[in-house]
Amino acid sequence: MTLEWEQVIVDAADPGALGSWWAEALGWTVVDDSAEEYEIRPAPDRLPGLLFVRVPEAKSVKNRLHLDFRPDDQRAEVDRLLTLGARHADIGQGEQPWTTLMDPEGNEFCVLAARRR
Repeated sequence: MTLEWEQVIVDAADPGALGSWWAEALGWTVVDDSAEEYEIRPAPDRLPGLLFVRVPEAKSVKNRLHLDFRPDDQRAEVDRLLTLGARHADIGQGEQPWTTLMDPEGNEFCVLAARRR
């Protein structure tokens, strides 16, 4: 059996707004912008993607799954994401070498320190 990772599904109150935010944050391409779902990918023919789907309920607890990103310059990337509308998140992580942020709908993600060479 062969499995290919197609995408991560993200529940959203406003799939278009949240998907647009992530497309800008990641520099990804929009491949579907219908009313009920919004899909972005690194490039139109590259996987995996992020698919934002409309749900009626609001987020109420810490995510059980989150994304980690490793930039070349952690401080600059955190500042850029905060400028785009991310917010700092305290999920009980304490002092760590990564920064935990939330997207505009409250989904947590981490910006890691640069990889040691």
